[in-house]
Amino acid sequence: MRAALISAIALCAERRFQKNARKFLQGLSRDELQYIAEFLGACVLESLGRSALSRRELADGIAHFEQVRRASPDCGGDREHKMILLLEYLCRSQLTNCSLAAPAGRL
Repeated sequence: MRAALISAIALCAERRFQKNARKFLQGLSRDELQYIAEFLGACVLESLGRSALSRRELADGIAHFEQVRRASPDCGGDREHKMILLLEYLCRSQLTNCSLAAPAGRL
């Protein structure tokens, strides 16, 4: 399962960054990989088709994702750590157009 998550997530990165994305992802736990995959899946489902966002806008989108996710009974206690890893992955992979819509007035 871990290898499949790494492959799938790395393929989401811009083509020229996929090798580095894979290296970054290999250092993460299965739980951290699942968190990143869950965020990317939510982005696909929402399909906003936005243009590139700033690092701050990405961080706001991740915070919104985490607020929605907190309602889930299975979320772990290391939220901040996972949010930082997700932000680093998005920026290193040039996935700066992948974010969830924050509530009005949030961005």
